[in-house]
Amino acid sequence: MSEGQTPKIAFLGTGLMGAPMASRLLGAGYPVTVWNRDARKAQVLVGQGAMLAADPGDAVRDAEIVFTMLSDGQAVEDVLFKTGVASNLRRGATVIDCSSIAPPVAQDHARRLEERGVSHVDAPVSGGVVGAQAGTLAIMAGGNSEVIGKLKAIFAPLGRVTHVGPSGAGQICKLANQQIVAITIGALAEAMMLVEAGGASREKFREAIRGGFAESRILELHGARMVERQFEPGGPSRLQLKDLNAVAQMARDLSLTLPLTNEVRTAFEAFVADGHSETDHSGLLLHLEKINRQAGGSAN
Repeated sequence: MSEGQTPKIAFLGTGLMGAPMASRLLGAGYPVTVWNRDARKAQVLVGQGAMLAADPGDAVRDAEIVFTMLSDGQAVEDVLFKTGVASNLRRGATVIDCSSIAPPVAQDHARRLEERGVSHVDAPVSGGVVGAQAGTLAIMAGGNSEVIGKLKAIFAPLGRVTHVGPSGAGQICKLANQQIVAITIGALAEAMMLVEAGGASREKFREAIRGGFAESRILELHGARMVERQFEPGGPSRLQLKDLNAVAQMARDLSLTLPLTNEVRTAFEAFVADGHSETDHSGLLLHLEKINRQAGGSAN
C-alpha cells in the first residue's frame, strides 16, 4: 500500500456476504471497484459510490487490495487464475480471500501469487449476514504477520481480525468454526424437539436458557429461526455441507476421528439431497423432524 494514501480496493464477489462487506468499506471512505458474476448484485453498490467493473481482470487493474468472497475453492481458483486477475495484479498488491475454502488450496494460491510479487492472506469470516452488515465479523487471518499488521485499518470496518498463523491457518480455523456451528445447530434442533414433545414451549425454552451455559449466537439467531420457522438463507445448507466435507478431508489427511462432525455431516448430506440446498442451515430442524415423523415420533 502507498504510504499515507487511501488504497484502492477491488471486491470480487458481492453476494449475501460480499455486498454488505463492500458496503462497509465504501462507508469507511475507501474507493472500491466491485465485480460479481451476476452483475445485478454488484450494481446495487454503485449508488453507494462503488465503481462497477465488467470483468474481474479489469476490476483489479489499479487495485492495491483485492478482496475475494466467492462460493468455494474452485470459484476462487477460476477467478484468480483464469480471468486475467493474476496477470493484471500489480506487484506489491495484496489479495485477501474471505471465501471459505480448503486450507491446501489457500496455500497453493498464496504460493502462486507470491511468485508474481503479490501477497496473499486467507481471511475467512464468521458472523453471517448480520455481522457483515454491522461490521462485527470475526476474521481469521492466515499469512505473513507483517502483511496482516498493515491491513488493520482495512479490516476495521468489517470486524475484528486475529492473526491465527501462517498461510492456510485462517481456513483451518474457519473449518473448525463451521464444525462448532453445525454441531451446535444440530444440538439445538434436537433440544427444540425434545422440549416440545415433553409439553414445553420452544419459544419459552429458548427464553429461559438465554444467559446460561447454553447461550450462544446460534441460540440467539438460529434459535429464533427455529421458533419462527423462518429458514430463508442466511447461510445455505449446501455451503455448510461444503465446509463439513472439507473438514472430513482434513481429518483424513491429519488421521483424526471426528464422530460428532461425521454425524452432523451425514445429516446435512441427507438434508441437501432432499432438496434443501438453499435452505438456511438452521433448517436442519426440518430434517430431524422428518426423521422423527417417519419413525413414529412426535415432531411437527
